[in-house]
Amino acid sequence: MTAAPHLSELEMIDHLLGRDDLTVDDIADLPEDLRYELIDGRLVLSPLALPFHQYLSFRVASAVQEFCPESVLITVEQAVLLDRRNELRPDMVLVREEGALRSPVKPRDVPLVVEVISESSKRFDRTGKLKKYAYVGIVNYWIVDPLADRITFTQFALGADGAYRQLLETSDLVTVDEPWQVTLDLPAWTRRRDRIRAVARPDV
Repeated sequence: MTAAPHLSELEMIDHLLGRDDLTVDDIADLPEDLRYELIDGRLVLSPLALPFHQYLSFRVASAVQEFCPESVLITVEQAVLLDRRNELRPDMVLVREEGALRSPVKPRDVPLVVEVISESSKRFDRTGKLKKYAYVGIVNYWIVDPLADRITFTQFALGADGAYRQLLETSDLVTVDEPWQVTLDLPAWTRRRDRIRAVARPDV
């Protein structure tokens, strides 16, 4: 850890923010409940997710759970170590049992990552993370976008060239076969979102 040992947690975080030369060793002592990612040597703090964002993560996890094999765990916001300068926290991560007693987990133990897009992450989820997850060989990458007119699901799979191929993008009820059979009821999620928007109190 490069921060001096006498620093408080807030001072330690402030000491790290703004630097672009950090490694996973530099962030090893950060509080476990702090929402952060290490991206190209920079510490990036994330705001608390909205309840509906968390709800979507839960719905995806529930759908994946239905036919999930015993050898795989479903986790949320699990840290994934890409390399010394990159540690990401997807909204949902599948982890093979062989890698389930360490954190952050390694890409070889991750058959699928899922990102639920938020206002603060929408650009990087579709560009930077797409490249980074592909580079470390994570076979399946899903994006759920609740910001579109209708909630959309985009499925990527790793091709023989090491880059992701987009298999589909849809806002309909959909069943996919990788990493196993999963059915996602996107129209139901859109109806729930629109109902929430209609009744939600202003943020005052």
